[in-house]
Amino acid sequence: MADVARVAGVSPMTVSRAFKRDGTVNAETRARVLAAADQLGYVFDRTASNLKSQRTGFVAATIPSLNNANFAETVGAMSEVFEAHDLQILLAATGYDTALEERSIEQLLRRRPEALIVTGGVHTDRARRMMESAAIPVIETWDLPRDPIGHVVGFSNAAATQEMVAHFVALGHRRIGFIGGDADRDTRGADRRRGFVAAMADHGLSADRLIDAGTPPITMARGAQAMAELLDSHPDTEAVICVSDLSAFGALTECQRRGIAVPDAVSLGGFGAYDISAISVPTITTVDAHARRIGEEAARLVVALMAGENAQGRIEVPPRLLVRGTSRPGV
Repeated sequence: MADVARVAGVSPMTVSRAFKRDGTVNAETRARVLAAADQLGYVFDRTASNLKSQRTGFVAATIPSLNNANFAETVGAMSEVFEAHDLQILLAATGYDTALEERSIEQLLRRRPEALIVTGGVHTDRARRMMESAAIPVIETWDLPRDPIGHVVGFSNAAATQEMVAHFVALGHRRIGFIGGDADRDTRGADRRRGFVAAMADHGLSADRLIDAGTPPITMARGAQAMAELLDSHPDTEAVICVSDLSAFGALTECQRRGIAVPDAVSLGGFGAYDISAISVPTITTVDAHARRIGEEAARLVVALMAGENAQGRIEVPPRLLVRGTSRPGV
C-alpha cells in the first residue's frame, strides 16, 4: 500500500479509502490510485479491514452442478447484482448429494459469509441445524419448502409437472410416461416425479410408465437409453415427460433412431428451457423455470436483508409452460 501511495502521490490511508470506495476520496484521486495499483500489480488486502468491520464481503452459495445451464444462469444473475454492491460469491457444487451439501455448508460457514444461498429445500438434519444457527440470512432457491429455514425464492416443481401432464391430457394422450433420475439424489426431480404421479391419478390415469435414468445430472445419452427402455417395455406410449431438456433431447434422438415420428407418433416434454430445446428439430416442449430471475431475486433479497430492510420472506417465481414442436393433438 505504501508503494501505491508513493506512485500515486497520496497517503496510504487515501489508498485504503480509494479501494473501499470511501466517499471522501474524489473520482480523480481514486482513478490515480487505481492506475498506480494496476501499474504495480497490487491487490488490496481486505483482511485487516474485514476484521475491524466484521464484514467479509462475500455471499456463499451452493448449486448441485457446475455444468447445468439453469444453475449457471442463476449464479450469473446473482453475480451481477452482487457486483453492483461490492459483494462476491463463494460457490460450492454439491453434486446432487445432501451429505456433500452438508460438508460444503460447514466449510462455507467457517468463512463467515454475509449470507448463504442454497439450492433446494431438502437438507440433512445437521445442515439444517447449522443454517438455522448461522445468524445470517439463509435463502433456499429453486423450491418452495414446506418448512423453510429462512427466506425462499422458487417454485413448486411438482406443480410445474402437473401442468405438463394437463397439457398432454388435453391433447388426448392417456398413456404417458416419465423419465427421471435417482429420487434420493435429485430432490427437485423427485418432486417433478411426484407431481407426475399425482396429476395422472387426478386424471384417472395409470402412472406405471416410470423410468429411472440413474444418478443426476441426467445426460442426453442417458435420456436416450431411458427412452429405449420405456419404448421396449411400453411400445404403446403416447407421450413422455422428461426430468430435463437434456434427457428430453436424448429421448428425441432415440425416437429418430427408431423411425418413430415426433410428435406424430409420440409427444415429448422436457424441463429447463435450455438453448438446445429451442433449436432441436422439432423444438422441445418444455418448462421455463426463469433461472435468471431466481438468481436476481435471491441476490436482491440478500442485499435488502444486509441493509436491514424488511424483506419478503417467500418470493414465488412461477414457471411457464412453453408448448413447442414435440407435443401434438391426440389421434
